[in-house]
Amino acid sequence: MTDVRLENLVFGIVGAGAMGRGIAQIAAQAGAKVLLYDTRSGAAAEAVAFVRQMFQRLQEKGKLDAAQAQAACGRLAVAESLAEFSPCQLVIEAIVEDLEVKRGLFKDLEEVVADGCLLATNTSSLSVTAIAAACRRPGRVGGFHFFNPVPLMKVVEVIDGFLTEPWVGTLLASLARQMGHTPVRAKDSPGFIVNHAGRGFVTEAFRLLGESVAEFYEIDRIMREAAGFRMGPFELMDLTGLDVTHPVIESIYHQYYQEPRYRPSPLAQQRVTAGVLGRKSGRGFYQYQNNTPVAMPVTPLPAERPARVWVSRSCAPSRQQLVTLVSSLGGALDERTTPQAD
Repeated sequence: MTDVRLENLVFGIVGAGAMGRGIAQIAAQAGAKVLLYDTRSGAAAEAVAFVRQMFQRLQEKGKLDAAQAQAACGRLAVAESLAEFSPCQLVIEAIVEDLEVKRGLFKDLEEVVADGCLLATNTSSLSVTAIAAACRRPGRVGGFHFFNPVPLMKVVEVIDGFLTEPWVGTLLASLARQMGHTPVRAKDSPGFIVNHAGRGFVTEAFRLLGESVAEFYEIDRIMREAAGFRMGPFELMDLTGLDVTHPVIESIYHQYYQEPRYRPSPLAQQRVTAGVLGRKSGRGFYQYQNNTPVAMPVTPLPAERPARVWVSRSCAPSRQQLVTLVSSLGGALDERTTPQAD
């Protein structure tokens, strides 16, 4: 199945939000004919217009010539109903992160598409096996998880459910490469790879904020400037939208049977309830003007170095490393059992 070419495919996408638009853009640019559908009236047409603007911008930047941009625009079309997906060889859903809604959609699609049509879910945290289990032909269902913004984030997780047939993952990985992305094969486990790892990033950030260890913007700055991340956790959640991030945190937490390390934060739920979601709502952890975050204060460094540094003897085995670090920086060690006032 690795020799299937995008140019020969009719590619259906259900969901015209940020993810659906992004997938539509890279698929049409790579040569597929793309049908875009959304249950909200006018949403698919808005998404097609948006993607065509993106092709125009790529032409202006010299990344596409006029003929390529025009051809890519011509490969985009609006589907007014799921019935128009009957000629599709591949359909990807990029809808709300709700298991029953996704299962219902796939049941509806099976009444429309041919038996050989591959059905893919862009779920970020739900079980591919659980989504596929409601289908008449669960073997043709696989996970195809892109990241936002899709055209720039070049990794895509390809997930095999328990019942997924081997050709599905092989074909999805091939199509990802044709769209200029790097497929990573993942097991059907809560959060797969990236969102599983990301729980340590955002849940720990919420704990630090909840315990008043530092302000959210200071945590972001430390993660950027000291840890080398392109974005801090709160900047990332503002970009993704807390209405997307928080349900993923809850989903992974419950799928791991309330493992304490994955516990959600009430701070997140409070913000979701208030509609303070991030860039999409104009306000998240940061305030936004013209989609640009308002600058936050920078805490100045202390003007003076401490006279001595005390390192607890209870922090073995890392104590000797800390002592060595302090000494290498020219610091004086306070060797008493309790620290002095200075």
